[in-house]
Amino acid sequence: MGTRVLVVDDHVETVRVISDVLTREGFSVVSARNGEECLRQVEAERPDLIILDVMMPVMDGLRALRALRENPETRTLPVIVLTVRDQQGDVLAGWMAGADLYINKPCRIDELVAAVRRMTLAGAHA
Repeated sequence: MGTRVLVVDDHVETVRVISDVLTREGFSVVSARNGEECLRQVEAERPDLIILDVMMPVMDGLRALRALRENPETRTLPVIVLTVRDQQGDVLAGWMAGADLYINKPCRIDELVAAVRRMTLAGAHA
């Protein structure tokens, strides 16, 4: 089984596109629709990396990210924040919450795949 990526976004089409591309690239992909589901999936699936949206119902992505960073078992789990929130304050909030990478939507899918590859390879060598 390939590297496991958790894609967290409430927009079904976004999850489908990212999942399809990453699966074709050899990654194993699971998904969640909000921050609460993200935390449950992290515990159940033990992903190697998370792609996390910010604006979602139930629990937003930054709250989920802070919860991941507070947990010793997930503190170093790589997280790419992928969001439309692009104001300077939004980006700073993402970094302060513990994002490893902050990418604005829309993004080029090949750049996202390259970031996932780079981050999962870095994690394998850490």
